[in-house]
Amino acid sequence: MTSDTHAPCRKPGSTDTPAIPAQNRGPSVRGLAGFNAASPAEAEALLLSCCHSPRWAERVAAHRPYPTVDALLAAADEAGYDLSRADLDGALAAESSAPPHPDAPPAARTALRAAHAAYESSFGHAFVISLEGVRPGEHLDQVLAGIRSRLGNEPEEERVIAADELRRLARVRLAFRLSEGLTRRHSEA
Repeated sequence: MTSDTHAPCRKPGSTDTPAIPAQNRGPSVRGLAGFNAASPAEAEALLLSCCHSPRWAERVAAHRPYPTVDALLAAADEAGYDLSRADLDGALAAESSAPPHPDAPPAARTALRAAHAAYESSFGHAFVISLEGVRPGEHLDQVLAGIRSRLGNEPEEERVIAADELRRLARVRLAFRLSEGLTRRHSEA
């Protein structure tokens, strides 16, 4: 995703506004204790909503229990560095470009669509960037500037940058999921 650091991965080609996945009925489990106590399938489903790499999700879930959220986030980062080329390709393929805020002017919408199309044509996957720490009113400018600056990258250089941004997104998404609580569900991230 580009403009919503808290939104889950979405199916390629999706143009709907990013949202947290719908939660099925079931008992809610909250925070790190809930994550540590969740079944392997529940933990992996939550992790897959943060980064669509089954290998990454399995590895992070397998090392439970984590003593602190920071330890969990550090393990998620470490697992992200160990993704194979195929794992990274799969995770990037599951990302999609987020549309601008509905209140954005038409010219901004057009510019963003064109920039995303150029990026995807050049690199074969959606543009990913973590906007953690960027004020919401600056997201559009940050995304456009990021796409423009990264379009000049060589494919392997961009792959390294995209992998780093994906790790940052996964970390932010995971921290958000833990703060909102887990539920018994298998997300279609």
